[in-house]
Amino acid sequence: MRERADQLVLNYVSRAADAAHGVLRSEQRLDFARRLRARIEAEVGGSENPRTVAKVLDRFGDPAALVAREARRLTESAPEAAGGSRAGLGPEGTRRFPAIRDDTAPAHPPRRAGQHRVSRPTSLGLPFAGLRRVAMSTANPMATGGRDARTVVKEHPRETAALVILVVAALLVPFGLPPLAIFPVPLVVWAAGTAVVLLSESWEVRDRFLGAGAPLLGYVVGGVLVGGLRVGAEPGLDTFMTAFWAVSGTMFMIGTGLGVVWLAYRLLDLD
Repeated sequence: MRERADQLVLNYVSRAADAAHGVLRSEQRLDFARRLRARIEAEVGGSENPRTVAKVLDRFGDPAALVAREARRLTESAPEAAGGSRAGLGPEGTRRFPAIRDDTAPAHPPRRAGQHRVSRPTSLGLPFAGLRRVAMSTANPMATGGRDARTVVKEHPRETAALVILVVAALLVPFGLPPLAIFPVPLVVWAAGTAVVLLSESWEVRDRFLGAGAPLLGYVVGGVLVGGLRVGAEPGLDTFMTAFWAVSGTMFMIGTGLGVVWLAYRLLDLD
């Protein structure tokens, strides 16, 4: 997990360095990349969670925009360094690099006068506000900080494949395919998707077990509860098992849907 987090930071700084080619001089580019990485690491605060690092990088925004801001800063500070005074020269008469100010912090546009920041809804106020933002992301990516379904698929292809496998497992339930050995085909497909989910580092451990375990939970618990209710006034193990088998497949599909929605929501990472 630490290696993945470090790789995210390295990739981001590399993109910034690439964007600085032809815009900043070599020594300016190196200094900018050094300061940018130091600021990112300060914002990350030593976290080894790739999701936390990705969230910090999203706040920094487009690396090219940071390079453009650095170029403007250097242009604005150039007249101060010009004029030929010894104050702007190094010990050997070479021009010193302009003073560095902390301008590699996450760039957010300043709020206009009278514009108030809207506080984030709490679980006591709007418990489904986060899910609403997920739904809005396809129509308006700015609702989710620029992250939409396409971005998630590009950044997390393995996790996306796992969600697709889980969906396929649910869709196979109504077909009544012959079992593989003694195992139903949907169960085998679900196990494959679950293995990918559990091995992923993009989700928290709790989210992995909740999302991957929801289909099985729906199958067992949902089947028992709903099957028990359908038994009604006709008690007996045979009657109960008949009712269980009649509803357990549907409950498996419902559990899969809930698990996939939860994992997709957490992957979009709106917190």
